[in-house]
Amino acid sequence: MLCDFELLQKRQLLPQIQFLCKGLTVKSKCKLSVNVNKIATLRNSRGGDLPSVLQCSADLIAYGAEGITVHPRPDERHIHRADVFDLAAQLKKINRSRASRQKIEFNIEGYPDFRYMKLIQQVHPDQATLVPDPPDVLTSNAGWQLERNEIFLRKILARLRRMGVRSSLFIDPFELSAPELQALDRLKPDRIELYTERYARDFGMRSHRSTLKRYQWAANSAAKLGIAVNAGHDLNSRNLREIIRAIPQIVEVSIGHALISEALYLGFHRTVQLYKSEIRRAR
Repeated sequence: MLCDFELLQKRQLLPQIQFLCKGLTVKSKCKLSVNVNKIATLRNSRGGDLPSVLQCSADLIAYGAEGITVHPRPDERHIHRADVFDLAAQLKKINRSRASRQKIEFNIEGYPDFRYMKLIQQVHPDQATLVPDPPDVLTSNAGWQLERNEIFLRKILARLRRMGVRSSLFIDPFELSAPELQALDRLKPDRIELYTERYARDFGMRSHRSTLKRYQWAANSAAKLGIAVNAGHDLNSRNLREIIRAIPQIVEVSIGHALISEALYLGFHRTVQLYKSEIRRAR
């Protein structure tokens, strides 16, 4: 379990979390985007604005997060539409204040129905991550079947290109057959996001090595097509370093549930720095 108390206790032996990064001369090209859905879920459980999605997002950025991810759903059970607009405005303000420093990116995940596409058009985030979820699922639980949805996705991707919004398709490496790869090549999204639930589930088990090889193959296949690679779902501070080390093509990880859960013990500042340290140490 991620929040194993003994593990966290050992990590707290470092009084200054910045020490984790001291002496690390190799810089990773992989960025950490934090999904703040769980912050909104906690807020919504009581109403009001505590904890504040905006304040938490600003703090996460101040502590080192390089992006903010949201996955608004039609029932607004966590992120509200108003949150999306508020976050977009806040990130623009933060980026203006950062001048020449690295831009903080806004990533909006969702099923690309008319509501989602209208939101993307209005907000114009840096990235639109398209997932095949029906609106009632608890969390993303499958990758795209590209052949079956090729006509639909081609139209969506074309719209995103016209908007100037970077696209990413949620992909399960174990569903990426030769025909699916051909469909991916025809669709040519800017990126894919590796659905890492199986990687996380098999981590530490006998099947882990063969599972990781499948993810490596999927990333290599995408890279050969000129498609960049993201990763997300059930990644945590225990399994993060290995997948980034094994798959150097990964340019972004999107992490929410595990990071927020671990922050209950360590606090946001230390947790974000811990995750960024794992990313750096992977290189």
